Amino acid sequence: MGQLPQDPIMLYSVINTKLRDFYSSLEVLCEDMGLSEEELKEKLSSAGFEYDKDRNQFI
Repeated sequence: MGQLPQDPIMLYSVINTKLRDFYSSLEVLCEDMGLSEEELKEKLSSAGFEYDKDRNQFI
């Protein structure tokens, strides 16, 4: 996650913006950006955020 913020709150904001504006799912975002979906979920989960597939956002 080199080009993304390391702070979980900032990461949450960036990822949700990308999901809203550019990607149809977390899987597509991770594939396109070369990210591990599990690592991203773990990082955001540590700050209390969980991915909601139906909303296509972390809440």
